[in-house]
Amino acid sequence: MALGNHSTITEFILLGLSADPKVQALFFVLFLGIYLLTIMGNLMMLLVIRTDSHLQTPMYFFLSHLSFVDLCFSSVTVPKLLENLLSKRKVVSKEGCLIQAFFVLDIGGTETLLLSAMAYDRYAAICHPLLYGQIMSSQLCVRLVWASWSLSFLDAVINIPLARNLNFCETRTISHYSCELPSLFPLSCSDVTTNVTVLTVSSLLHGFGTFLLIFISYARIASTILSISSTTGRSKTFSTCSSHLATVSFFYGSALLRYLLPTSGSPLELIFSIQYGVVTPLVNPLIYSLKNKEVKAALRRTLEKCLQRHK
Repeated sequence: MALGNHSTITEFILLGLSADPKVQALFFVLFLGIYLLTIMGNLMMLLVIRTDSHLQTPMYFFLSHLSFVDLCFSSVTVPKLLENLLSKRKVVSKEGCLIQAFFVLDIGGTETLLLSAMAYDRYAAICHPLLYGQIMSSQLCVRLVWASWSLSFLDAVINIPLARNLNFCETRTISHYSCELPSLFPLSCSDVTTNVTVLTVSSLLHGFGTFLLIFISYARIASTILSISSTTGRSKTFSTCSSHLATVSFFYGSALLRYLLPTSGSPLELIFSIQYGVVTPLVNPLIYSLKNKEVKAALRRTLEKCLQRHK
C-alpha cells in the first residue's frame, strides 16, 4: 500500500502564510520588498568589503562570506514563497522540495559555522592582540570558510538521501511556505525514527557544537574586557563584538528551536523559519553597517568613488 501511494505522490502543496487573497497580496508586496532589500544590502556589503583596502582584515573577510551566505539563504526560499503568493496552485515537486530542503540545511549550517569562526576571530583580536596577525593568518581564514561549507554539505548529504527514501501517502499538504525536513516527516507513511534521530543528532552537533565554541570565545572575551580598568576602553572593546552578538542571538534561537522541537503545524514554526531564513539575511547588513564606523567610512569612500566616476 505504501509503495502504491508513494508512486502517485509527485508533488506537495505548500499552504504558505495565508489563504486570504487580499492578505496574500499584502504579503507579496512585503516579502518582495524584503527580498530586494536583502539582495541590495548584502551585495553592497560584498562590494564595499572586497573593494575597500581598509577592510582587508580577517573580520571583514568572514563578514563578506556571511553576506554571500545570507544572499544565497534568502534566495533558496523567498522566490518560491513569492511565486506561491501569486499562484492559485501552490505546489512544489517532490524532488524540488528535497532540493530546497538540501540547500536550507547546507546554507543554514554554513552560517552557524561562519558565526563561530567570527567569534574565534573576535577572541583572538581582543584576548591576544599582539599575536592576532599570526593567529588569524590568511591560510587559517580560508580553511575555516572551506570547513564551514564542507561540514554543512556533509550534514545535508547525510540527511537528504534518507528523506528521499521515504514513502509518502495520501497526505501531501505542508503547513509551511517552504520545504524543511521537520515539515516532511509527518507526511510520510514510512518509519521516520531513523530520519528524526539523524536530524536531531546532526542539529545538536552542528547547532550546539558551534554555539559552545561561540560561548567559550565570549566567556574569554568577557573576562578580558572586565580586566580593562578604563570604562571607555571596556565600552570600545565591547562595541567591536556587539554586531556579531546581535547576529548570533537573532539567528541561533529561532533555527535551533525550529529543528529540535517536534513539528506540530504551529504558527510559531512559521515565525521561527521566517526569522532565521528571511529576516536575518535582511538585518545582518544593517547591523554591521549601522553599528560599525569602519564600514560606514568605507561606504562613504565607495560612494565618493562612484560619484567621481560619473562626473
